[in-house]
Amino acid sequence: QVQLVESGGGLVQAGGSLRLSCAASGRSFSSYGMGWFRQAPGKEREFVAAISCGSGNTYYADSVKGPFTISRDNAKNTVYLQMNSLKPEDTAVYYCAPTIGRAARTGFTSWGQGTQVTVSS
Repeated sequence: QVQLVESGGGLVQAGGSLRLSCAASGRSFSSYGMGWFRQAPGKEREFVAAISCGSGNTYYADSVKGPFTISRDNAKNTVYLQMNSLKPEDTAVYYCAPTIGRAARTGFTSWGQGTQVTVSS
């Protein structure tokens, strides 16, 4: 399976911005849709955003549509999540994964360490 390393998280005040990166290993990166998911303390992991393999289609959770933008650079095997206008409820560990539509690909289990995003009020 593809190996994934997330980075770019941190502590930011409400209204601030962060840009997350997810670097993937393997030669099949450009063949996969990719997405971001997040998990807040005491909650289940939830879908945030996804992008098709050729960047032609993007998908967003209603809660982040507008302030968040997903993009990818297939030459660098990297997917990004630009997060603007952050709110305290965006606080979570953010993970990336290969996706089909809005869901992680069936059988994918190699979740990375994730990157912590903390938004203070």
